[in-house]
Amino acid sequence: MKLTKIIFFLLMSLSFIDLPGQDYKSLREQMVKKQIKARGISDAKVLEAMQKVERHQFVPRNYLSKAYDDGPLPIGEGQTISQPYIVAYMTEILKLSGDEKVLEIGTGSGYQAAILGEVAKQVYTIEVIDKLGNKAKKLLKELGYKNIEVKVGDGYQGWKEHAPYDAIIVTCSPTHIPEALKEQLAEGGIMVIPVGQRFAQQLILLTKKSGKLVKKQTLAVRFVPMIDEEGKNY
Repeated sequence: MKLTKIIFFLLMSLSFIDLPGQDYKSLREQMVKKQIKARGISDAKVLEAMQKVERHQFVPRNYLSKAYDDGPLPIGEGQTISQPYIVAYMTEILKLSGDEKVLEIGTGSGYQAAILGEVAKQVYTIEVIDKLGNKAKKLLKELGYKNIEVKVGDGYQGWKEHAPYDAIIVTCSPTHIPEALKEQLAEGGIMVIPVGQRFAQQLILLTKKSGKLVKKQTLAVRFVPMIDEEGKNY
């Protein structure tokens, strides 16, 4: 075997080695300090959730060494786990007090749902890709989240059975705001959703007042597209 191949296999094997638990805790503390607080996130409940939830539990094994890096990571099926700051930012602007019922569209790894589960009373989350949805459901159950319910299905349609929702968070990007989500948002509720084409999206904050949605643009972002059950973009 050539030396280059030996080096390659050694590097691959190292990427599958778990870091000690105390290292994860230290990395998480640094993540919150340098990536979250330093960028202006100040909600104590959000900061506590970001410190508590172990992001490395939600990333593929070969990305464990990057679990607390400042960026998104692949989780398979063409999907990603969002950058920690974006998770914190989207959670903070929902202004959750702890009594809310929240709908999340795009479960993915389950990380955002776990953060919401630490802050809100009840979380309903939908994932269109059954492999990811079932994996997230199993993991969240193993981690002890009794206030998070996962459904495999088309998030564009929302989850009418549990509507209305005090807050809706969308972690995949449609080209327009789904009517079903507008209807399922409670009066006085807040929705945060990335809208636009694949490489040109705006994170939009919507507040329902007197039955009408008041819109505010926030950050330029890049999320995976919102898709239907056949994989077609909305």
